[in-house]
Amino acid sequence: MKKTILSFMFIFTLLVMAACGQSNKDGATGEKASSKKVLTMATSADFAPFESREPSGKIIGFDIDLANAIADELGYKLEIKDMKFDGLIGALQAKRVDMVISGMSATEKRKKNVDFSTAYNHSGEMFVTKKDSDIKTIDDLKGKTVAVQLGTIQEEGAKALQKKVDFTLKPLDNATNLIQELLSNRIQVAYLDKSVATGYIKQQGLAGFDDPTSSSPGMAVAFPKGSDLVDDVDNALKKLEENGKLQELKDKWLKDQQ
Repeated sequence: MKKTILSFMFIFTLLVMAACGQSNKDGATGEKASSKKVLTMATSADFAPFESREPSGKIIGFDIDLANAIADELGYKLEIKDMKFDGLIGALQAKRVDMVISGMSATEKRKKNVDFSTAYNHSGEMFVTKKDSDIKTIDDLKGKTVAVQLGTIQEEGAKALQKKVDFTLKPLDNATNLIQELLSNRIQVAYLDKSVATGYIKQQGLAGFDDPTSSSPGMAVAFPKGSDLVDDVDNALKKLEENGKLQELKDKWLKDQQ
């Protein structure tokens, strides 16, 4: 009887050790599967069709799909942080995020503070007005109030344009607020990226005209200075262009602006 009990205990011990060994093996595999590196991206989700929030709170848009495609290409898990546009450069400088994809133009001024990928889209700028507005050209801006989003290339362009045409500049921290101000007659003109402006014109029954004076350097992915990701993302963008994925995303989100 004693031998039987000892034999049983011996077999039980072997089974426990085998189970522990299998558990450790599975645990290692699980850790490996969950150790996929995280790529943290910041955006300002008020810039449809590039980035905006659905009523559910989900962030969607051209830039979001592009960011996911880049992350997939590089083998990263993407994490998105939504913040105000004028805080994006600071987030990169403080290295709170790995990159920014937010319809950001790669201007020479910004290049002093952050690094950029190759451009992935060119839009240009546009002035948006009410349908019945008599503002049809840049000269008509004289004496009017023009709203721009803080920290954007449009703010830089409007300040330069003020030297030629005397108008009041009203910076706002949200692109959506520009249109709300326009519809509420608190401003006469909103100055926006052309792709974004075209969307608002169609949705809200507005009017507008192109800015013939600006030459946008193109939208690009931004990184902290010296980031090792620049070359990797450039290669990913090149591959996405070559395999047609980039054009597929443009057809999906920007077809009205192409």
